[in-house]
Amino acid sequence: MKTHATWPVAELHVHIEGTLETELLVTLARRNGVLLPSYDPDALRELYRFTDLQSFLDIYYANLAVLRTEEDFYDLGMAYLTRATAAGVRRAEIFFDPQTHLANGIPLEVVFAGLTRALTEARAGLGISADLILCFLRHLGGAAALETLDAAIPYLDQFIGVGLDSAEVGFPPSMFTEVFAKAAALGLRRVAHAGEEGGPDYVREALDLLGVERVDHGIRSIEDPHLIEHLRERQIPLTVCPLSNVCLRAVPVLGVHPLPAMLAEGLLVTISSDDPAYFGGYVDDNLNAVQSEFALSPQQMATLARNSFRASFLPEAEKLRHIAAVDEHLEGLLRLTSGA
Repeated sequence: MKTHATWPVAELHVHIEGTLETELLVTLARRNGVLLPSYDPDALRELYRFTDLQSFLDIYYANLAVLRTEEDFYDLGMAYLTRATAAGVRRAEIFFDPQTHLANGIPLEVVFAGLTRALTEARAGLGISADLILCFLRHLGGAAALETLDAAIPYLDQFIGVGLDSAEVGFPPSMFTEVFAKAAALGLRRVAHAGEEGGPDYVREALDLLGVERVDHGIRSIEDPHLIEHLRERQIPLTVCPLSNVCLRAVPVLGVHPLPAMLAEGLLVTISSDDPAYFGGYVDDNLNAVQSEFALSPQQMATLARNSFRASFLPEAEKLRHIAAVDEHLEGLLRLTSGA
């Protein structure tokens, strides 16, 4: 019974550029005169056969050439926020990659203007709380990340934190100590992708050298018992994206995903969608998949939902309000299933 599709949740690991569905891709390409391999959305989706992270990134970055104007970024943001609201998302902390758009000749002010307008309108019209996290592309190196953060300082009121994404292996967190130290000094929250392709050592570096407050992915942490103990004791959140992990071959099939082991270890695991336009589903689809695959109980699903709010950067009072909504949802579900 797929009752969890409407659990109130926070989505903490989603790249706004990765929510670019092929229908919107075609619309924006025609609007801006950008050449695509095909203008058939279904044919474009057929190209999404990935063997690893890099094979995905090649298509992902090429598609982003269609984003040119404030209106384009607004349309992208509103499309995701509308779909997320339907999936039960009450809070979204959304990654974006300014370096990609700067390389495409798009000024930061255009990117911020479109996305910020979408977030503002979604709060008012959809009732979803959302903020932006500025990510650095690790394959461009630490100096480029520092330049990007400096360029974004005039827009500090429009994002709440920084992250680290793109190809992981060969670009360890240690390359980015300076930019993360500066972000901390500016009062920004700090997260980083680690332990997806890279091993547990990448997770340790992100924690010890970058001072991250959340680890994005982190699934390979399970390989290191000492790291697991550290994550459990400090309740450091891990934003796990199961369908993404399968699509990018981080795990061969969902049935061997370490999520159940991570839950059994008492880790603060959350579920998110990563790049849902490419990986076969939004956060509700990911929740449906793990519940079905691992026969998770309503109580376990409630734990995942509570974890998502606990791991968010919301003020404590707002976290508690959302967690109360999770508890209410669980109670209603248990009454329903018991026939009471």
